[in-house]
Amino acid sequence: MTNKAKDKKTIADTVESVSVFSPTQIKKFVLEVKVEFGKIVWPDKKMTLGLTGIVVVMAVVLSFYLGSIDLVIGKIVSSLLR
Repeated sequence: MTNKAKDKKTIADTVESVSVFSPTQIKKFVLEVKVEFGKIVWPDKKMTLGLTGIVVVMAVVLSFYLGSIDLVIGKIVSSLLR
């Protein structure tokens, strides 16, 4: 085996020997998550309410559209089956 292959094997053995569920690794993960949450740019209240309004309006419009299509198709099928 070459030196590079031995180094890779040693690194792989070291990584495998450290459990991701060890308290040290969990603490490191939580700290990294806190750092990443600090980078998030949250929308302001006005933007959130505006986007929520758009979602609600679209849901209502689509539900009326799909309901009417369902009603029309249901009437057509019931008239064909009589």
